[in-house]
Amino acid sequence: MKKRIEQLKKQKNAVILAHYYAPFDVQEIADYVGDSFYLAKIAKQSKTDIIVFCGVYFMGESAKILNPDKKVLMPDLTADCAMAHMVTDGIIEEMRNKYDDLAVVCYINSTASLKCQSDVCVTSSNAVKIVKSLPNKNIFFIPDKNLGRFVAEQVPEKNIILNDGCCPIHAKITAEQLISEKEKHPEALVLSHPECEGDILTLSNYIGSTADIIAYANKSDYNEFIICTEDGINYKLITDNPDKIFYYPEPHPCCADMKLNTLEAVLSVLQNENNEVIVEDSVRIGAISPLEKMLELAK
Repeated sequence: MKKRIEQLKKQKNAVILAHYYAPFDVQEIADYVGDSFYLAKIAKQSKTDIIVFCGVYFMGESAKILNPDKKVLMPDLTADCAMAHMVTDGIIEEMRNKYDDLAVVCYINSTASLKCQSDVCVTSSNAVKIVKSLPNKNIFFIPDKNLGRFVAEQVPEKNIILNDGCCPIHAKITAEQLISEKEKHPEALVLSHPECEGDILTLSNYIGSTADIIAYANKSDYNEFIICTEDGINYKLITDNPDKIFYYPEPHPCCADMKLNTLEAVLSVLQNENNEVIVEDSVRIGAISPLEKMLELAK
């Protein structure tokens, strides 16, 4: 199957992008593996005719918005992100009417329609940097309250208004689960994603995006780590660090939508060129500005 995928990829001038949360065997055959920010940059720089995006739907949408002339395919169009929809109708307009000098900062984990209503997009890798760089005093951070709260702590000079949204996978990690792992592995450092709840971050030794967690583990002199994020990250962690040990809260945090990106689905979509991501021009034009502003400000 892997050989056939490689043949079709060359034959059709396609590139395969995979998020760190995709299944291990899909990460293995991908041309590029990374977090949302890295993959957005790669999609923008792509010279291929076809992008196969092994992630969830908002990622495919973002790739299409940045590459309107390319065919963007997803192994499974039903792979979605619950948090991407967690902004209620009218709340952005309400906040714009309520606050002067307001910037709507939209986590890239959001629908294209939400991006259209925003001033700039961010990822967990660059949110702090971008919010600091904005001239606005008031920031409405959507849709994730946990990442927004983390940014607020790093940028106290801004008035950051939080939206009531979250990643269900990260939010399910409890302090009790983490404390249990710490008791079992007292020598392990805790590395957590900022989408986790505040009590998890308080118990952590390091907080960062998936890419930041990997970089920290790679450089650290420690040999044991408790990882508080989706367990797909383990492929890169153990590939880069075969002599280190990585633990996860039980039950392992696992995104079922990300796991829909199977090898079989990748092969099928390359063969049939189905599951194409379509973004209406009116939406694409509205959403491209905050995405391109993110890429510019994060340089």
